[in-house]
Amino acid sequence: MLVSAKEMLNKAKAGHYAVGQFNINNLEWTKAILLAAEETRSPVILGVSEGAGKYMTGYRTVVGMVNGMLEELNISVPVALHLDHGSYEGCNACIEAGFSSVMFDGSHYPIEENIEKTKELVQVTRGKGMSIEAEVGSIGGEEDGVIGKGECADPEECKAVADLGVTMLAAGIGNIHGKYPENWEGLSFETLDAIQKLTGDMPLVLHGGTGIPDDMIKKAITLGVAKINVNTECQIAFAEATRGYIEAGKDREGKGFDPRKLLAPGTEAIKDMVITKIKLFGSEGKADE
Repeated sequence: MLVSAKEMLNKAKAGHYAVGQFNINNLEWTKAILLAAEETRSPVILGVSEGAGKYMTGYRTVVGMVNGMLEELNISVPVALHLDHGSYEGCNACIEAGFSSVMFDGSHYPIEENIEKTKELVQVTRGKGMSIEAEVGSIGGEEDGVIGKGECADPEECKAVADLGVTMLAAGIGNIHGKYPENWEGLSFETLDAIQKLTGDMPLVLHGGTGIPDDMIKKAITLGVAKINVNTECQIAFAEATRGYIEAGKDREGKGFDPRKLLAPGTEAIKDMVITKIKLFGSEGKADE
């Protein structure tokens, strides 16, 4: 059964580790992530962007697939299904479809409007046993057409949004989506520290987890980051393994063209990547604590 991300993230924040949000795109992605979480006994968050939701034909399809897999694979670790970078409309659609968590990304609105819309969605999710993530200060790079430069959020604005009753807060600290450019200046730990001082026990979220050096990830966790989003790294691992299979001519051997065989190396590569990240974030074994 799907659960809200609230309990898993509060435990992570108190225990100084982070839970990974791994974005899903199809059946293979979902299966690989769930199996990796079960194997490592780690709580996990399945992220769905609006683009991926559309690709999978809609949010109800996603909910049906994930719920079916939890049952068929006997998944016994906590799993949250979370809308990633949701619009106001997207959040409402996912609440109706049966997601257990949503993110409202109002970072491109003026702060007053971001606060107003976040507040409304906090009310809508209340009593439904759902978790809600808000964002302040846009995350750099491109995410479903929303482009940000990797700005740093204003700690006071973060406090204003945190006080609305959200479950977790994503704040820009110089992080970006996708691959990091050569001239990237790194995360602003000063900003993160200032945000944590004002937001207290609120679990903080690090978007754009791909390509941030391990030592920076570990330091961010000590400063209150309890949820880390990973997407691009799984996509690259999947693509490289699939390329290797085809370049080795395996799709031309016997029934190697069968999609179940063709997609198997990529699926395994996603699973390996997720296990690596779970160990780095420190959430291994935490489902049993």
